[in-house]
Amino acid sequence: MPPAKKAAKVQSSSGWIETIKTLLYAGLIALGVRTVAFEPFNIPSGSMIPTLLVGDFLFVSKYSYGYSRFSIPFSPAIFGWSKTGRILGSMPKRGDVVVFRYTRDTTVDYVKRVIGLPGDHIQVKGGHLFINGAEAPRTPPGGDDYEVPDNRTGTRILAKEYTEALPNGVQHKILKYSDEERPLDVASEVDANNTPEYVVPADDLFMMGDNRDDSSDSRFQNDLGFVPVENLVGRAQFIFFSFDASRPWWQFWMWPFEVRWGRLLKPVD
Repeated sequence: MPPAKKAAKVQSSSGWIETIKTLLYAGLIALGVRTVAFEPFNIPSGSMIPTLLVGDFLFVSKYSYGYSRFSIPFSPAIFGWSKTGRILGSMPKRGDVVVFRYTRDTTVDYVKRVIGLPGDHIQVKGGHLFINGAEAPRTPPGGDDYEVPDNRTGTRILAKEYTEALPNGVQHKILKYSDEERPLDVASEVDANNTPEYVVPADDLFMMGDNRDDSSDSRFQNDLGFVPVENLVGRAQFIFFSFDASRPWWQFWMWPFEVRWGRLLKPVD
């Protein structure tokens, strides 16, 4: 083979190697960021309306509460020696919106709000939240009603928006359809507006959805129940994209109108 062709072949091979190395380094960096810093998630259900809408895409900070096996791809059990299953950990604050692994199937991600910390007494009476015996006050409904899908019936119903205040001063929006008796449909386990008193165990959390009358959460002890601290993935920080998707996917000319531009880069409170 002439020297010029041989040199060209060597140079071509070297170029492919450099490209592969670059892609490998980029993949490792992305994996590292996803593991220790931020991970994207999307919202598939309406249990956190009005805070999070179906079609929201958000970034979750992985470092907020430390790291467990669920921080790492494939969830290897490498922190079993830790009492809580976490390292560099800190406890969430009441009112944080967090992503965590579902207690019945740890391959599934859930997003809810932290309502109860270890040792707390949580109860819902007449549709009102009580924490350690004191009612979490909420403002009268204001503004427009929300028209939301009812997951039990498939119909759309009106809900009212309130601002609820937690004992640590955190205020957040919730939806309520009614304070009358309205049992949810998780194995007909509980009337979610008149629950027993729950005592949160050590190293566990009590989670609730902001769409109070349509959220499968810690009120249902035979379903989600209390959430171990180990199951935490991270804190929801901000929405980086939001898409309504109410029109057929093939109407691509309508896609720009499906983007909820006002929600882009919105912090999650």
